[in-house]
Formats: sequence, structure tokens, C-alpha cells
Amino acid sequence: MDIVYYVVGFSLTVVGMLGGALYWLGGKFKEIDKRFETVERELRQIREGQGELRRYVDERFSRLLNGFASYQEFFLEFLTAEDVIDKKRAELTRGELWRVVKLVGANPLSKEEVERLKELIQKEELTYEEALWLREVARRLIIEYGTPETWKLHAYASIWVALARRKKAEEMGESKE
Repeated sequence: MDIVYYVVGFSLTVVGMLGGALYWLGGKFKEIDKRFETVERELRQIREGQGELRRYVDERFSRLLNGFASYQEFFLEFLTAEDVIDKKRAELTRGELWRVVKLVGANPLSKEEVERLKELIQKEELTYEEALWLREVARRLIIEYGTPETWKLHAYASIWVALARRKKAEEMGESKE
């Protein structure tokens, strides 16, 4: 009978030790779970902050691109108005513009816009409305691609805006006389 008491006593001791160890491990796992929840919460906050930062940087970069594009438009139109740039010099960039057509896929232009872009690049002379349309497309392409070719298209279109405006003004002046 002593052996039975010994086995039962020893078993209760082992069960008690195991129970205590498991209780202690449960507490540690609970602490680990709390730490993981904290880490997950902080990671979520970081990701949200990254999204806000990305939007802020995108907005600032877009403003910078638009500002530079506006500056280029003004400068080229001014030089054209002052007869520093003429139609012959504007034609120098036309060969480069075919690279833009190759670059442009379905995004951000529709098939119809790509076809019209090709048509306008081939034309010898643009109307004021065509030049404005071409410049608007160039702005969109700058934002989408930002390649040297897109900037050349923008420059070409800006020159043609000034040339077409001058031609329109000359026609208006001639018709008044």
C-alpha cells in the first residue's frame, strides 16, 4: 500500500508541477499575444502614415510638374512671340515625337486620342485649337510617363500654341483693315 501512496503522491506532485508550469506558460503566451497586438496596431498606424505621406509626396510632385510645365509653356510661347523660335525650328522636334506615339499605350490615352495625336504630329501646320488639344495631351503624358519625349511633345505643342495664336491675331488684324 505504501507503493500506492508513493505513486499517487509522486503523480500528484508531477501533475501539480505540470499544472504550475502550464499556468506560467499560459501567462507568458498571454503577454506575447498582447505584444503582438501592440506590434500589429503600430504597423497599421505606420502603414496609414505611409499612405498619407505617399499622397502628400504625390501631390507635391504633381504641383512641381505642373509648375515646370507652366513655366515651359510661358517661356516657349514668349520666345515664339518674340520671333526667336519659328515654325522651322519647331519642326526639328517633330521627328522625336514619334517616340511618344510608340511609348503611349492605352494609358492614359484612348485609341481615338492616340490616332488624333499621330494625325496632328504629321500635320505641317496646327490650328490654335489643335495646338491646345496637343498641349493638354502632352501634360497628361508628362504626368503619366515623364520621359524626355513627353517633354519634347509639350515643348512642340507650346510652340504651336504661340504660332497659331500669332496667325490668328494676324488674320484678325487683316480682316479689320
